[in-house]
Amino acid sequence: MIETDVIVVGSGPAGSSAAKHAALGGAKVILMDKKSEIGAPKRCAEGVSIEGLEKLGIEPSPRWVTKKIEGVRIQTPDGTDTWLTEDEVKLPEAGYILERKVFDKHMAMDAARAGAEIRIKTLVTNVEKVEDGFLVFTESMGKEEVLKCKILIAADGPEGHVARWAGLRPAAKAKEMESGVQYEMCNVEFEKPGVIEFYLGSCAPGGYVWIFPKGDDIANVGLAILPHKAEKTAIEYLDDFVAKSPYLKNAQAVEINVGGDPVGGMSKKLYDDNILVCGDAAGQVNPLTGGGIISGMTGGMCAGQVAAQAIAEGDCSKKFLKQYDTMAHDELDHEIKRYKKVQEYLLTLSDEELNEIAHAFEGEKFDKISTTEIVKKLIKLSPKALLKLGKFV
Repeated sequence: MIETDVIVVGSGPAGSSAAKHAALGGAKVILMDKKSEIGAPKRCAEGVSIEGLEKLGIEPSPRWVTKKIEGVRIQTPDGTDTWLTEDEVKLPEAGYILERKVFDKHMAMDAARAGAEIRIKTLVTNVEKVEDGFLVFTESMGKEEVLKCKILIAADGPEGHVARWAGLRPAAKAKEMESGVQYEMCNVEFEKPGVIEFYLGSCAPGGYVWIFPKGDDIANVGLAILPHKAEKTAIEYLDDFVAKSPYLKNAQAVEINVGGDPVGGMSKKLYDDNILVCGDAAGQVNPLTGGGIISGMTGGMCAGQVAAQAIAEGDCSKKFLKQYDTMAHDELDHEIKRYKKVQEYLLTLSDEELNEIAHAFEGEKFDKISTTEIVKKLIKLSPKALLKLGKFV
């Protein structure tokens, strides 16, 4: 039986970040993923903030940055646009649109360069708690194998099983799992290239539609909905939107991605004896935007660092691993809890109320754009927002 210090299950950005930091801390690490290619199929709209990458010490590379974000367009159901573009306002939360397949692979390579061993096309079929760690049962290319680790890190995404098998409750309740679907399309027309577009209201109940430009005439066009608020499936809403949008009249899809997105906030239990949970599997996702790349990698970094310390000190008990819980909450709670409030408020608004807010926004001047700035303006303009979000800022 192969024995190692740390096994990370799932090589998305969170898992690779955990593997990298555990290896940098001196632990022997195996990172495994069920897919034959890391990063494929991609799952999300692929936007990240520049500041987020800087905090994680990641240098942007032209290999995986497809477009710099130059502004935001928000459209409400009656077609009222709020444009927040670079030429008018400073963009502190500016960011990049990534080529996720390349980015995820790049992050896994970083983990390998730090000393982690990578196993692709390796499906974890079960885990079993033993006295001093976990047995991890795997199947790869028809071959079954059992590995043993002192610390198991579950980074296997929103539908992952590892944490549940280990007795930790999953992050997302069904009601808090958004259903997402996205096309990558060509022949897309833009009013202003480089601007990311959000469409709110009944076109995507409980979520929003996005158009994220990726250079030339290419864009990710997708949406997420909360199924209990919706009358149709996510793909039906998306196809309706595509059929009606003047910018997509000649557009053709070359790829489709589907998946769930846990927007209910962070899991109550992120650790136990010999196990840590990070990324989407732990609900480390912005509940407002559904974005989880930076927050997941931050959670992964914390998990990797604590795992390496635990190995170095020979103590993998939940008492020691609680440090991860504290670190993850310190790093992420503020953002996640604030945006959860905004998301809950937006869910109460009808199409008419969204239109009213957009009309009130017309003629408003912004000094800089960030989600916080937009919410501050909202509170100023809407009494209902003040009641719900007064404590936000």
